[in-house]
Amino acid sequence: MIKYLCVFCGSSLGLQSIYSDQAKQLGTLLSSRKIALVYGGANVGLMQVLADTVLNLGGHVIGVMPKSLVEREVAHKNLTEMHIVSDMQERKAMMADLSDAFIALPGAFGTLDELFEVLTWVQLGIIHKPIGLLNTDGYFNTLLNMLDHAVQQKFLRPEHRNILQVDDNIEHLLEKLETYQPVVAEKWIDRLKQGKI
Repeated sequence: MIKYLCVFCGSSLGLQSIYSDQAKQLGTLLSSRKIALVYGGANVGLMQVLADTVLNLGGHVIGVMPKSLVEREVAHKNLTEMHIVSDMQERKAMMADLSDAFIALPGAFGTLDELFEVLTWVQLGIIHKPIGLLNTDGYFNTLLNMLDHAVQQKFLRPEHRNILQVDDNIEHLLEKLETYQPVVAEKWIDRLKQGKI
């Protein structure tokens, strides 16, 4: 059962209002299910929309932010808990430790960095937690096509491609995360070909 959900998302609102709308829907769902939000701790963009929605509904919000970003005055001042860490690597590690599962909403470099870090950790067996992608209005379609291309070109195993649970419906995505079974598969495709495993 998911008690703490880590959400990666943009520090901007994006072009379309649907991005903020779905962040609000996710925050509402987390509050109704008594799931605590773990996120990057910022008071900007989709991050703020999500955190404020959970807080306004009486939910629990945990922020994790590097000291350098706090000093730039982007930290949310009203969170249930705020952890100040030394750098981005410590931030990602703490968010992973605190959380039972992960969801990425639309975002750019930071969101994708966090998403692919935890995907790699699951692929390597460092952690065994479900990871979801909320594909709002097809935002991540080109990324998903790239992952499929990596499978086709034998850089990514199909089993590892399927670590990432994808849906455009928030409730359906949470259901997928709740029922997720960890993947057990050798990472190195070439070692299998060479008979080393």
